[in-house]
Amino acid sequence: MIQPPILLAKLVTLALSLVVAALAYHGYRRSNREPMRYVSAGFLFIGVGAICESLVFQVFGASLLSAALLQAVLVSGGLLLILASLTFDTD
Repeated sequence: MIQPPILLAKLVTLALSLVVAALAYHGYRRSNREPMRYVSAGFLFIGVGAICESLVFQVFGASLLSAALLQAVLVSGGLLLILASLTFDTD
């Protein structure tokens, strides 16, 4: 069972990342600037990565190493998308 403080922290992280992703996507729709779409997707990956470790470990019975690796891959992918948005050439 996931401990309540850990569950609360993960849910807060997920909620905040989804809010930022929604705001970034709204910014993309308003300005039609491609980097904002990358930011939105990046924060979505980070939010999913925040909760996936516990879910994979508890629900699917995977090893802690596998669950942590999956989380690291998702969060790293999100950060790469945000980095790509910062280096996006708009010309």
